[in-house]
Amino acid sequence: MATFKYRVRTPEGQMQAGAVEAPTAEDASAALTERGFEVLVLEKARAGKTGEISLPFLNRITAKDIVIVSRTLSVMISASVPLVDAIKNIAQQTENPKLRTVMQDVASEVEGGARLSDAFERHPKVFSGFFINMIRSGETSGQLEQVLEYLADQQEKDYDLTSKIKGALIYPAFILFALGAVGFIMMSFVVPKLTQILQESNVPLPITTRILIVVSGFFANYWWLVLILLGILIVLLRIAIQTPGGRLAFDTFILRVPVFGRLFERIYVVRFCRSLATLIHGGVDQVGALEIVAGVVGNQVWKRMVFETIKEVNEGNSITTAFGRSKHVPTMMNQMLAVGEETGKLQEVLQRVAVFFNREVDNLVANLVTLIEPIVMILLGLGVGVMVSAILLPLYQLSSAI
Repeated sequence: MATFKYRVRTPEGQMQAGAVEAPTAEDASAALTERGFEVLVLEKARAGKTGEISLPFLNRITAKDIVIVSRTLSVMISASVPLVDAIKNIAQQTENPKLRTVMQDVASEVEGGARLSDAFERHPKVFSGFFINMIRSGETSGQLEQVLEYLADQQEKDYDLTSKIKGALIYPAFILFALGAVGFIMMSFVVPKLTQILQESNVPLPITTRILIVVSGFFANYWWLVLILLGILIVLLRIAIQTPGGRLAFDTFILRVPVFGRLFERIYVVRFCRSLATLIHGGVDQVGALEIVAGVVGNQVWKRMVFETIKEVNEGNSITTAFGRSKHVPTMMNQMLAVGEETGKLQEVLQRVAVFFNREVDNLVANLVTLIEPIVMILLGLGVGVMVSAILLPLYQLSSAI
């Protein structure tokens, strides 16, 4: 998709400028003509302004950007700022060139008579179905201001949760990467020089030393092959995860990993309950809300459970029927949802469940960070122990014999 800047004359005879995304200039012109505009100027936008970094991975639109858009739009509308002016202000204030272009296109669409939800829907890679349907429900009910405020609150909570989890996982990921890199360098370039001395001594070597000699010799001669195989493995895993079966297997594995499985299970509970409560608050019907949540929860195992729940609800059964058959759903969640259905306070119960399990996620993250340090110390101790027993002890025996 390319971005085209345009200047048009509206059906009322007013001049209007903006930007639109389309595969070609012809498609952009056709899209503008369909809105009743007379195209005066249409040109492809440059990649970026002077001094502006235009690398795609640096200009990508993040979850934080969407949170800021939601909150800013909510504040401006509550302050009685006209919708089009509010969107244009957001476009001017954002530092992300890609988001600026998107918001300019949204402003042009709304100014041309389109609904805000329809304008957002033109950018499915930026705005999720959850976001769009919440906006649409607010427009339908005439409570766009309230829905935007509620949506901004929930998105901020979800963003905080995601940031917290990423922050907790960065440390162990860095430690594992550092250990792997150091181990690779040691086995490829340092250990072979030490073991060469032992091989030339012609003294009996323990089994650990002989294994280390074989492994380090392979790394020393074929370290390039190890890197190639590792790269191929990573690529194959990424391709496999992108397939439906591979993604399901990966998501199932995540839920079964000790410690981390329990953490991710709680994360999905919070995301499910919070998203469903938000959609119900916005006036979306239960089945429609479940269909949207299925694409938001972020795990194929949970997605299947949600679709099974939709089937059960359509057949007149309880929302907890499918969840009750799964071992990945906490019993407390099922009991609370059942109470919410019986009392007609499902939304309130969903919010309470989300708050409860969000606190449990906080505790699990704190415990995880605490456990990481002793685990790292144990791994380092094992590594040092193996090196001592395999290299230093034979060297000490050799020097003693001399």
